Amino acid sequence: MSNSLYLDVPADVPWIDFTREFDAPVAAVFDAHRDPDKVRRWLGPYGYDMEILRWDVADGGGYTYIHRDPDGAEYGFRGVFHTVREDELIVQTFEYAGAPDEVALEFLTFEDLGGGRTRLRGRSVGRTVEGRDAMVESGMEGGMREGYVRLDGVLAEAG
Repeated sequence: MSNSLYLDVPADVPWIDFTREFDAPVAAVFDAHRDPDKVRRWLGPYGYDMEILRWDVADGGGYTYIHRDPDGAEYGFRGVFHTVREDELIVQTFEYAGAPDEVALEFLTFEDLGGGRTRLRGRSVGRTVEGRDAMVESGMEGGMREGYVRLDGVLAEAG
């Protein structure tokens, strides 16, 4: 089954909405977002290595990680987990080190579709439309698509 990423980038507002379905139960999809060993295997584009310096998925927890592209260039990210409800919701901030001051507030909801399937919905709200547009133009959509295909593989191995 093909599970496509649907991205909505409305004009003149600083947010992005996305939806992606997975052929795995909610608990497995949630765990793949919480477990740093699993996150390391799927988050980001093909060919990038990920070093997780901190990954504490809990109310008030936080994260810091670095992606390295095949040429060795580094891209750092960090944020705070504000609200975490098991198998239901993650609210976090997201900041790319290359664009300080453009912190986004992100909401991830995990929906049980029955039959061992899950719908992940997300909204990322940026500080400015320009910052949001820069994120989109950086190749974010391609990285998300590739990461979620990799997540499909992680979920299939666990299933």
